[in-house]
Amino acid sequence: MRTDTSNRLGYPALMNQGPERLAPHQYHVPAVRHLAWMCRAPQLISSPMGFNPENILPDDTEERLKAWDRAPQHGPEVLTEEPARRLGHYFERLYECLMRDLLGWEILLKNQPVRNNGITLGELDFVVRNPADNVVEHHEIAVKFYLGHLETGQDKPLWYGPNARDRLDIKTRRLTDHQSQLTEKPEARNLLTSLGIDTPARPRIFMPGYLFYHLTNALPSPDNVPPGHLRGHWLYIDNLDAKETTGNEKTTDTKHWVPLIKPHWLGLWRQEEAPDQNQTEDALEEVRSAGIPRLFATLERSEDGDWRETSRVFVVPSEWPGLPRRG
Repeated sequence: MRTDTSNRLGYPALMNQGPERLAPHQYHVPAVRHLAWMCRAPQLISSPMGFNPENILPDDTEERLKAWDRAPQHGPEVLTEEPARRLGHYFERLYECLMRDLLGWEILLKNQPVRNNGITLGELDFVVRNPADNVVEHHEIAVKFYLGHLETGQDKPLWYGPNARDRLDIKTRRLTDHQSQLTEKPEARNLLTSLGIDTPARPRIFMPGYLFYHLTNALPSPDNVPPGHLRGHWLYIDNLDAKETTGNEKTTDTKHWVPLIKPHWLGLWRQEEAPDQNQTEDALEEVRSAGIPRLFATLERSEDGDWRETSRVFVVPSEWPGLPRRG
């Protein structure tokens, strides 16, 4: 399910006007491609606290990314280091690079726990100084992937993470009502004062990601999510095996699918070789036998001969979103 304002990649049409500025496909180094995606990815939350780096990127951003893509060893360490095993940690490293090396902001603090008598009240993701007005800001960040599921007897779908441990409405409330407000607590203010840091005057939230709509059941978009968010589809493995495509045969043609492994859930996938059907079948078998949801990219061959992502689909086990599984 896509709106008329999105192209086949899920990017808002407005973002594709003019030359392919910062188009993630053009970069060969994965971390550069992921960083370019982060620069322009739409948010999954509508809030006055929302932070949109695309609006303040320097004019030479594209040239700098291209230079890093040609010689990543001369760029920030995150471009060549082994990505963190957890996607959230890798995302934080990329955000640090975005803030410091692309935007030129001063990072005063990151990943700082706030405690009261040994009890952790929360963690400050980033405390930074905005060079535009020299004001200290508190940034809470996350990258999320949610699948819409309409529960029996409900009017609106709930949006779960692939392993069903996470939910969009709960995460949104926690970000806006708790995490972003942490510096209002006296424990956080005392901590910052002890470190010689001014209390942040502005809280910010940065949460890009994807929403995956059921392949055959039309679902409304969730409240408080901008209409230009990135989109994909999802379906049950039983539906795929039974070829229940209901007019979406092209979307469920697995011949051009490739399984995406973290950290490559970020950015848009590209590869030189044709998709390997054996890899896809192995990943689908993991869904069947182990009950682990898997994310796939559909590829098409580009004019330069590379295979590039055009859409995404999650395949989930038949009991999803029942008992959370690993993955």
